[in-house]
Amino acid sequence: MSEQQKSFTTSDIGIAAYLQLRKYKLLECKRLPTGKFYFCFEDPNSECQRMSLQFLESEFCSFDNNVRNLKKILFS
Repeated sequence: MSEQQKSFTTSDIGIAAYLQLRKYKLLECKRLPTGKFYFCFEDPNSECQRMSLQFLESEFCSFDNNVRNLKKILFS
């Protein structure tokens, strides 16, 4: 990655999925030794932070929370 190429990272899979839905380019995706997820997106206009806040106010966030809750029920 060049010095001029801006990026945005998150460990939240819901935010990562939302950014992909909004057509942000995923540069790197991995699971860290700690078990946390790592997603790195190209962010040339520094918009990903704003988009991640927009996700929190969207129906997509509610959907993501419902999926997580259903998983908890199934695996408990």
